[in-house]
Amino acid sequence: MSVTLDQHSCFFEIAQQRNLIFYHKGYFSHSIVAAMSEVVKLQLEVAGVSTSGRRKIFSSFIELSQNIVHYSSDSLPEATAQGGAIREGAMCISSDGERHLMVCINPIATHAVDDLREKLEPLRNMSIEEIKQAYKTSLRAETPTDSKGAGLGFLTMARDASAPLEFAFYPREDDSGTTLFCLKTII
Repeated sequence: MSVTLDQHSCFFEIAQQRNLIFYHKGYFSHSIVAAMSEVVKLQLEVAGVSTSGRRKIFSSFIELSQNIVHYSSDSLPEATAQGGAIREGAMCISSDGERHLMVCINPIATHAVDDLREKLEPLRNMSIEEIKQAYKTSLRAETPTDSKGAGLGFLTMARDASAPLEFAFYPREDDSGTTLFCLKTII
């Protein structure tokens, strides 16, 4: 594949026109997320996002990143053997000047789709008060056995969002055991 320098400058111009704040496609790990966190914090500050807005965006950034680190089905096996998960996914943060769009996509096991849909679907119709109450209830509940946390990630994002979370599942044609999970939040 041949890519010219003009094509790279075109990407840069498109990214600026679309107010792209952050984009990463590739591997995620706890240490990679820590490094990306510094970039996201700086970009939000430079963009002049309010303190409250930065907190909400950063919180959702962490939740989306951890979703990839903990649940992406595409990982580097040698890293897992050494005790650190390195998994593949993609994340994008952009702005329209008032709101911030965050999109995350990663492969998951197809058999996990129904469980994930059951966790996300109710959030679409809950009021902010119902989300806050569910958050408090989850804080007091035991961590589910299949969860890497207290099950608060989706509730945290739904609480901070200015619109209901959107999600979709895209079965992979080349691998029936893998489905791409896409999650979108607007802050």
